[in-house]
Amino acid sequence: MTQSDEAKCLRVLQLTDPHLMADPHGELLGINTRDSLDAVIVQVRRERPAPDLVLVTGDLAQDASEEAYQALKTRLSVFDCPVLWMAGNHDDSERLVLMAGPEASRKHLIAGGWQFVLLDSSVPGKVFGYLSEAELAFLEKTLAEHEPRPTLVALHHHPVDIGSGWMDNIGLMNRDEFWQVVDRFPHVQAVLWGHVHQVWDEMRNQVRLLATPSTCIQFKGGSDRFAVESLAPGYRWFELSPSGSLSTEVGRVAECSFVPDMDSTGY
Repeated sequence: MTQSDEAKCLRVLQLTDPHLMADPHGELLGINTRDSLDAVIVQVRRERPAPDLVLVTGDLAQDASEEAYQALKTRLSVFDCPVLWMAGNHDDSERLVLMAGPEASRKHLIAGGWQFVLLDSSVPGKVFGYLSEAELAFLEKTLAEHEPRPTLVALHHHPVDIGSGWMDNIGLMNRDEFWQVVDRFPHVQAVLWGHVHQVWDEMRNQVRLLATPSTCIQFKGGSDRFAVESLAPGYRWFELSPSGSLSTEVGRVAECSFVPDMDSTGY
């Protein structure tokens, strides 16, 4: 990456799986999810106070309540840039769009020489993910119309196995159809998701595959059964250059005051 590219890089922040609740004191495995999100936002603003784009990749609310979405909206208002919301399996897609508004619920954005394609993989009443025919058609049409612009595709559910039995059973169920579309377009540089509450960074046919820690609890990687780790809430930064190069790093809140209840058996 040249010095000129560095100066022009688009700075993108991913926040994911905050699991906010109507109750301000609501906890997930012993962690107050509003407090943990607040701690993440304080830290990211201390590190890099002015992102160019924020992506919030699902499970925004644990209870799909208007109060939870309003709490999220209030917290995200500190960012003076586009903030885009995506639905996860704990969300109500219609209520989310209503609360987010047309700007935050956009599914396509072009910025800094890149395009961002956001997909709704949520299925009402289900934990696993699935992309409808309409979502797949939207993906294909958008990728075709904007070739060869470097592209990041984001969704909530993981479209590859991550080596965790219980999580792989609730990932994207029609991943083959998803990849049949993506594999036709070499300008897709990265696929980004939430849901798994852990770091993932691999390559698939020149596409960077990325997952990010939750802003609340963290799931134990490689576990066949539900398990959590005593890792701090996290987030991910991207630097995207107009040439199509990508650099990324994961951060976590500095203090370890958000320790989950390790004896819990579900979330």
